[in-house]
Amino acid sequence: MEPHFYKATLEDLDLLVRTRIQVLLAANRLLEDTDMSAVEQASRDYYTAALADGSHAAWLVFDGDTWIGAGGVSFYRVMPTYHNPSGRKAYLMNIYTHPDYRRRGLGRRMAELLVEEARKRGVTAISLDATAMGMPLYESMGFVHMPMEMELPNA
Repeated sequence: MEPHFYKATLEDLDLLVRTRIQVLLAANRLLEDTDMSAVEQASRDYYTAALADGSHAAWLVFDGDTWIGAGGVSFYRVMPTYHNPSGRKAYLMNIYTHPDYRRRGLGRRMAELLVEEARKRGVTAISLDATAMGMPLYESMGFVHMPMEMELPNA
């Protein structure tokens, strides 16, 4: 059976929250028994509001009835610039493929769906954070490193 992708709705809230926690555990190399209760509640609140108001779109991937991947894109606006006169931006996140299904093009297809969603909404400024494992995939899709960007951690 071929894996199938579908756009998540609020009806998928419990699964979206579970997948978010799984992604964070894997990406941060945390133990399965790490207390994620605060992040779980905040994720539930985020999805509830953002899916309802359209500021986030999420996809899930299944092999039959088995969840095997996820991805999301958040939409926001900053002040207009010369290179982005609309100020609209998209941030890809939560792109994950279960280890048993990696190297089959599912992560690429997920990223493509998220980019397509952003483009459908007229967004041309699309960014993401990448793990070392995901970086070659995103580079092959045309994403480039942004050396002038900075962050103030734990502000």
